[in-house]
Amino acid sequence: MKTKIAILGSTGSIGKNLIEIVQKKKTFFKVDLLTAKTNYNTLIEQAEKLNVKNIILTDYNSFMLAKKKIKKKINIYNNFKSFNKIFKSKVDYSLCAISGLEGLLPLLNIIKYSKSIAIANKESIISGWNLISKDLKKFKTSFIPIDSEHFSIFFGIKDLNTNLIQKVYLTASGGPFLHLPLNKFKDISIKDALRHPNWIMGKKISIDSSTMMNKVFEVIEAKKIFNISYNKIKIIIHPKSYLHAIVKFKNGMIKLIAHDTTMKIPIANSLPAYNFTNEFSKDVDLEKLNNLKLNTPDLNKFPLIRIINNLPNNDTLFDTILVSLNDELVKMFLERKIKYRDISLLFLKLIKSKDLIKYKKISTYNISDIMNLDKYVRIKVRSLVV
Repeated sequence: MKTKIAILGSTGSIGKNLIEIVQKKKTFFKVDLLTAKTNYNTLIEQAEKLNVKNIILTDYNSFMLAKKKIKKKINIYNNFKSFNKIFKSKVDYSLCAISGLEGLLPLLNIIKYSKSIAIANKESIISGWNLISKDLKKFKTSFIPIDSEHFSIFFGIKDLNTNLIQKVYLTASGGPFLHLPLNKFKDISIKDALRHPNWIMGKKISIDSSTMMNKVFEVIEAKKIFNISYNKIKIIIHPKSYLHAIVKFKNGMIKLIAHDTTMKIPIANSLPAYNFTNEFSKDVDLEKLNNLKLNTPDLNKFPLIRIINNLPNNDTLFDTILVSLNDELVKMFLERKIKYRDISLLFLKLIKSKDLIKYKKISTYNISDIMNLDKYVRIKVRSLVV
């Protein structure tokens, strides 16, 4: 029997990687659902190639255009309320790869229809982990993180008690400005910031990588996913992006988890019912292993890392503020309304404001609270900065 799959966000880079894997292994998988926001051409092409019967397009104009274009018999829906029509029983595996907080509600809604769920959405985990974890338990759904760093930790500590962990090290490439002198940061352009040395990513995550905010988010994710304290998690620089995590155990043992710079490896290994053997990787790269060049990040270049020391240990609405504030500042940079250096400087300034810091103490929340606060923060930032 084929493994049944649903892909939320199939036209993004993570979704496309899974589509490529499934296309090579059609005998193992049956895709029941694909979704996108606006990219209806790619979505229809994916559905036709894989014989997918259900698609969701959440942008109404794209939905209407797709209805006119579809030739094969495909059920097309305009929102995620259609899950109850699409799923008559649980699918074996769902990938949640919708970016931003837009992905949180569909993620929560699909948990009850999934035996296993893989999440590649930092914002949802950071802002809504308490909601996600409750539903995972309620519907007995297993969870796998897809980010290369978190999948590496997941792989490294599988079947082990997290109390045995002494320290977790998350590696960061340092992005395009690792070796750029600090006095040159004032001249950084959008084109410069998007030029990641190792990964091909979307604009938002590329900017986050360059400021190291993505690594701050990954520390928060690791703390939540693996239930370990912030003082047990450390960021280290590894320019080649070959080593993804190091786990130091209390018994003196150390695990170094490495893989080639491709998201196909964590994605393929997260899939149930098929054993992928060396299909997406090369031989061990001894040159990279011999030249790891591990180091601590320069906090003058990457000041956002400092906020980790002041984060609350429990889940609060302050997590959402981190996501929304950074997201809006990155948007403003891409719109040429602020300079690159302003992303970090304004973030560190605004995060201390009375209007926002009070949310460190608000720990009881639901998805409406998260989405309303997200809107409030974005409006607040625009009014203060523009």
